Amino acid sequence: MRAVAVLLAAGAGSRLARGPKALLPYRGRTLVEHLAGELRAGGCGDVVIVLGAGADDVRRRCRLEDYRVVHNPDWASGMGSSFRLGVAAAEGAEAILVALVDQPDVNAVLVRRLLERHRTGRVTAAAYRADAIAGGNPDGAAAGHHPAVPQGTIQAAEPRLRRGHPLVFDAPLAVEAAAEAAGDAGARNYLGRHPELIDLVDCSGLGSAGDVDTEADLPLLD
Repeated sequence: MRAVAVLLAAGAGSRLARGPKALLPYRGRTLVEHLAGELRAGGCGDVVIVLGAGADDVRRRCRLEDYRVVHNPDWASGMGSSFRLGVAAAEGAEAILVALVDQPDVNAVLVRRLLERHRTGRVTAAAYRADAIAGGNPDGAAAGHHPAVPQGTIQAAEPRLRRGHPLVFDAPLAVEAAAEAAGDAGARNYLGRHPELIDLVDCSGLGSAGDVDTEADLPLLD
């Protein structure tokens, strides 16, 4: 399976008021550099990075030459436009993994687990126990993020799991979801209508769903 990662990194980080989240420092690098490296190390043969706010500054300050970088001039319209661009740029992919630049706890081991568990014709979602979610807002409006675990998943066995990121789509399903993406909903509407396609993978022991959204979430970068 040829997996391509789409790293959504176009937002301005307005609630945090520290510039684009892609440039936040983490472990001696910027968040976008760190996460792109983890996605590659986890088994994604290529990484598409979607930039928007401050894109020129991000390109200048980060070493992204090993990745496919695309610019979303319509980034202010919401995550949906970045999701569409990223999926369109994931050429030759059999599976497309979608990740968010503001989740520093996503790592190569977690990515590898998702890719190993992914099945043809399905959407594989990282899920986290409610008591393991750290930082951020687990009920947020990120692409594909939804507080309620859909029917047809493993909720019966793991009732406290909440769907989060990353998400792995079979490429044709990613194209379908991208065609419907609008505003900040990303893939959420598509996944809400097709819960029967989703498999949850418990990643609680490998990372967290915490996202750096406000000042209160900055400890996630420690």
